[in-house]
Amino acid sequence: MTTSLAVLGDDARADRMRAALAGRSAPFAIGVVTPDGARLAGAGSDRDAGFEIGSVSKGVTGLLYVDALERGEVGADTTLADVLPVAATPLAGVRLSDLATHRSRLPRSAPGTPVVRGSIDLVRHGTNPYGESLDQLLAQAPAVEFRRSSRPHYSNFGFALLGHAVAAAAGTTYADLIRTRVADPLGLDVFYCPATPAELRPASVRGHGRGGRVREPWTGEAIAPAGGIRASLPAMVRLLTALLDGTAPGRAALDPVADLGRGARIGAAWITVELRGRRITWHNGGTGGFRSWIGLDREAGVGAVVLSARSVSVDRAGFSLLTP
Repeated sequence: MTTSLAVLGDDARADRMRAALAGRSAPFAIGVVTPDGARLAGAGSDRDAGFEIGSVSKGVTGLLYVDALERGEVGADTTLADVLPVAATPLAGVRLSDLATHRSRLPRSAPGTPVVRGSIDLVRHGTNPYGESLDQLLAQAPAVEFRRSSRPHYSNFGFALLGHAVAAAAGTTYADLIRTRVADPLGLDVFYCPATPAELRPASVRGHGRGGRVREPWTGEAIAPAGGIRASLPAMVRLLTALLDGTAPGRAALDPVADLGRGARIGAAWITVELRGRRITWHNGGTGGFRSWIGLDREAGVGAVVLSARSVSVDRAGFSLLTP
């Protein structure tokens, strides 16, 4: 990146940013927002290069869901059949509110989806296990079987449906909803969800597996709300700033409304935990070639985002930036 480590300053947080960047062989970027402003640092890519943010996309979908609630486009009892063509399927009665807190009892992935079959090719060849259209995703609806347990269960399938449902309620597509309600209002220049590799912007970063092999980009219309957004570090820092100052749409998505287990609570996708005397609201993400993390200490008015073009967890780096 054009921002060098040398300009970060000499405080403890800057030291932790340097430590997180040390020894990284793949493109890596860090942003920290405090009441005094923002610091950006990174290596291996241009400043405005687009990273896959993986399941951090769910946090964005949570914002859009709460924003739709506030606009009156959906309600607490809105079901999938109210907004998507799934009336004659098991999905008909699933409430959007349950999707937002992983309480829908839906499986992690859609039944019969190429994701299941593509996982082998992902491991062997680094190929994209996603790529379906929304129509292909909805075609899986009749075969859905719910989990027996009523405990929260993380579901990519559920959040994909949630995002497309919110977009349908607004009379648009998820990609356009991202643009009109998040990217354009907040000035996020690189913040979009490509449906195909042809839609990737020229500065897109190439992802790498744990061993360093290049991975195919994870693009696809269907998966976008659950894990398909691409963003630059400056765009993520602006989003983080908007979450802290209250100008982000649907900011109440960060407020926990239900237990998630092991002391954690969940809002609309966003997870809140107590760590070293601090309340941290966060989400992470992972694709075939990327890892990401975003978190906020709302009481202190600070936040951090970490983006990496290698499929090795960056959670520890993220939490370390907020918990000295």
